[in-house]
Amino acid sequence: MRVAAKEKRFLDALEALFTGAEVEGDSGFVNLMRMKRQYFQSWQEPLLEKIDGRVEKRDDFREELFDKLYTFFSRYFCESGSIYFRHLPAFAKIYERVYADGEDVALSWKTQMLYYVKSDVLVRSMPVELKEEGPPAWKTWRFYFDASQIEHKRNNEKREFVFAFSEVEKTTGELPVLRLQVSYSEKGKKTKVDDILKRARKAGLGLSEERLEQAFRVFRRQTEADYFINKDARGFLREQFDLWMHQYLFQEETIFEQKRLNQLQFLQETAYDIIDFIAQFEDELRRAWEKPKFVRNVNYVVTLDKLPDKTLKKITEHKGAKAQIKEWRALGMVDDEFSMTDLFKGQKDLTDKNGANGARKFLPLDTKHFKTLEVEILEALGNLDEALDGELAHSENWQALNTLQRRYKEKVKCAHIDPPYNTKTSGFLYQNGYKHCSWLTMMENRTGLATKLLSESGSFLCHIDENEYERLHLLMESGDLLDAGTVIWDKRNPVSGAKGVATQHEYVIWRMKTNERFFYKKGNAQTIMLKAKEFVEDAGTVNNTVRKQFKNWIRRQTNFSVGEKSYSEIEETGRVYRCVHMGAPEQRKDKKFHIPLVHPITEKPCPVPASGWSGTPEFMQDLLKQGRIVFGRDETIQPQRKYYLDENVDKPVSSVLGHGGKGKADVDRLGVEFPYCHPVALYEYLIGASSASDDVVLDYFAGSGTTAHAVINLNREDGGKRKYVLVEMGGYFHTVLLPRIKKVVYSKDWKDGKPVSHEGSSHCLKYYTLEQYEETLKNARYKDGDQLEIDSLKSPFEQYVFFGDDKLAHAVQSVKNGKLKINLKDLYKDIDIAESLSNILGKPIRHRAENEVTFTDGTVEKTNPAKMTEEEKQHFITLIKPYLWWGE
Repeated sequence: MRVAAKEKRFLDALEALFTGAEVEGDSGFVNLMRMKRQYFQSWQEPLLEKIDGRVEKRDDFREELFDKLYTFFSRYFCESGSIYFRHLPAFAKIYERVYADGEDVALSWKTQMLYYVKSDVLVRSMPVELKEEGPPAWKTWRFYFDASQIEHKRNNEKREFVFAFSEVEKTTGELPVLRLQVSYSEKGKKTKVDDILKRARKAGLGLSEERLEQAFRVFRRQTEADYFINKDARGFLREQFDLWMHQYLFQEETIFEQKRLNQLQFLQETAYDIIDFIAQFEDELRRAWEKPKFVRNVNYVVTLDKLPDKTLKKITEHKGAKAQIKEWRALGMVDDEFSMTDLFKGQKDLTDKNGANGARKFLPLDTKHFKTLEVEILEALGNLDEALDGELAHSENWQALNTLQRRYKEKVKCAHIDPPYNTKTSGFLYQNGYKHCSWLTMMENRTGLATKLLSESGSFLCHIDENEYERLHLLMESGDLLDAGTVIWDKRNPVSGAKGVATQHEYVIWRMKTNERFFYKKGNAQTIMLKAKEFVEDAGTVNNTVRKQFKNWIRRQTNFSVGEKSYSEIEETGRVYRCVHMGAPEQRKDKKFHIPLVHPITEKPCPVPASGWSGTPEFMQDLLKQGRIVFGRDETIQPQRKYYLDENVDKPVSSVLGHGGKGKADVDRLGVEFPYCHPVALYEYLIGASSASDDVVLDYFAGSGTTAHAVINLNREDGGKRKYVLVEMGGYFHTVLLPRIKKVVYSKDWKDGKPVSHEGSSHCLKYYTLEQYEETLKNARYKDGDQLEIDSLKSPFEQYVFFGDDKLAHAVQSVKNGKLKINLKDLYKDIDIAESLSNILGKPIRHRAENEVTFTDGTVEKTNPAKMTEEEKQHFITLIKPYLWWGE
């Protein structure tokens, strides 16, 4: 191979791996590829100039230099351009660090130095153009990938593409267009590259295999915005180069003359220059990934009982009322005859409080239908942060967790997740050959952020099955949380068709920040205590009528166990208790166990159990002093002991659970379509044991919303104010998750998609979308390649070349007389400045107005740049800068 050829091979390969070719389209990923290409071209010339200054064109070492660079760098770029352990031959030596000094062997995997970036797969037909320099001038290879057979299939379907020849379309004055048919691989089907080339050449298109493969890569990159970002590309690649140089090159050397040492030193310097410049781009991607994301499209769901009549009256006359009624009908909450005037039936006038009475008061109103009334609706809630029962973020979960760091730092009592189990049916199928590595990286990135949100006594609960249990457990061991144990959940339905043992269990790994004890609340104890409280509050005292009402209520509860029904007594303080026989289980011979108790009214001795008392005289006297002995109407009735329900409600969590039945039955009753979810009862048990009545519960793999369903049920049972924060990126956010929560709020009982009762919950939640990484890349503005260098006194290898770029700051412009024009809606029309400020400042919102927001600490910030003074604009920019510009 000629020297020029090896040089070209290295530069072409590096460009193909690092950038791909020029592509058409309008998306963040296409913008990224375009920016990469400009970036690559800007430093290629300085690199070659440096090499030319040290190595002659005809020097044999020049050929070796490019050959060695090609050998090294081709190992560390994957198909999407991400930097990590990629191509290591079977005979390669160990690259990972070896831990000594008595340390145990740590869990290690090939992608642990990365961020796992997750986006949807968007397969679509597209043209691809590749430019190539050659005599007599530039020529452009043109392709068209026809993906019409698969472009409407399910998102996130990460399967191998197969390309097949379709035709060569002749054009005038340009190279023909090679049309290729795209399909998914089935039964091991592969692309027949030789057949495509043969048929293309027969049609007069002299295409090389290298150029065809490059076109394939471009298509894949545009359809799969699913890749990694190296957290420290410079440190990683430099470390790997040093290891590679010592373990490979030095072993091949037999004579170390000064000339040879100089050559190897220059090889290292050149590699370092390439590494440093590549790392600048990777660092820029990392900064864009790590920046907080704008909040967009915020809406609120408020049950009608929270709104005054004057607001309800405006709602009935609003143009959005028709859309709201249509939604309620689709959710099965109202019939075809319903109209907004039904909200006020049975009232004397509209000044009556709680106009939405009876069966209608828990109808969930969505402010997306009433944006012009939203400020007034929120005003009726008072302190907005205190009024919120839940928060739903439609977002990739790392971005959401990162954005919410300040807002929820150390405020989450329970992080409860059900991640993809990394099986063939889990939807997590990254095509990189490192199935477990990719999954572990995804989990490590996100659990690390979630841990920072946990309160001092917070718990982290993660569902998993046999496929990744061991690796996940080791991963959790390497973190900062303490091991609280592993729960085995018996699903009661063994896997059918299993070749070996039929698995019928899953795990819940339980970690905590401190070694605190935790319990679950037994059965319906909270419901019983809450009902007793209601009876007492309604009557204002505990009398015989209250006691009778309570006993009758207990008797009517068909779902209560015998033990629960025995707690049918209320004492003067309002505490619930049951009466228990105090006889000893075996015959007591000592006379002290047969001393009678004296009736407090008749002052006569009461009967003693035939076996004697179970407690000593001293213990019995203590019970008397504490008021824990119940006497009959006279001395003829044997005394009994009080057992209080609130003292017997807690029980340690068992390592084996069999709760719940099938979770799909829970969503089927609601009339919601979702293929698989855990039982609500299981989640109630776990969340009830790991949180109290006023805690925050986080689930960043929300799925169909089972965690929110369980939290709503728990609050309904014990009158608690637990708040759920859910994150879900799937398209079913609006078709499954949100409708499910609205249904559960409206009624606790459903059958075949229809409410069985109107026992709902007073509720308020907000839901929104977050700006995503792909959108950041699409909207970011970078200069052309020849403008990247900002300091002429420094080489492009020695400076932060993106310092002078606008990124998202182009939304702020200087106009006449140095005045500022701020238009964030140029970025996103549905941007929500109040919520974005809340997250970046870490302050909950107390009150929202049209042009300002008040936080719970009393501070007020302006939210409408059009209504700001120049001084206020400058202050506003300092607040939102992390959203708009990133870098050193």
